[in-house]
Amino acid sequence: MSLEIERLLDDTGWALLRSLQDDARLSYSELGRRVGLSAPAVVDRIRRMEELGIITGYRVELDLSKLGYSIIAFMRIESFPGEFARLSDRLQSMPEVLECHRVTGSDDYIAKVAVASVAHLESLIDRFTNSQVTTLIVLSSPVTRRTIDHGPRHP
Repeated sequence: MSLEIERLLDDTGWALLRSLQDDARLSYSELGRRVGLSAPAVVDRIRRMEELGIITGYRVELDLSKLGYSIIAFMRIESFPGEFARLSDRLQSMPEVLECHRVTGSDDYIAKVAVASVAHLESLIDRFTNSQVTTLIVLSSPVTRRTIDHGPRHP
């Protein structure tokens, strides 16, 4: 970790990151009140965290079921020989794919998908003609998002 990143990740920096993860719409004044800095000092800290890639974006969280996507599933995907590169391109082009990760082990990718129905899921699975797919439908999610409140803890 670079020296500047270490300086930014002091107790105040972590307090800012916790607050932003909980509510990225907080005003600079409110953030400053929470961490004991002036609004201009908060602006400067956040700008430096963005420039160094600590903060990579701000997003809206959606209730997918209210948008018509009632099923969330994970797909474990193993490509057949010679299909690996095409599979990556195909996954990137599918709007149902919310996340996709290249993984170790017998699978090549794990993708999180959102679909409107079982029929929609079936049609998505059918698009993987040159792959072995194992699909896991999410029943519930006891942890959906976790706030990172400190650096790695080592034993």
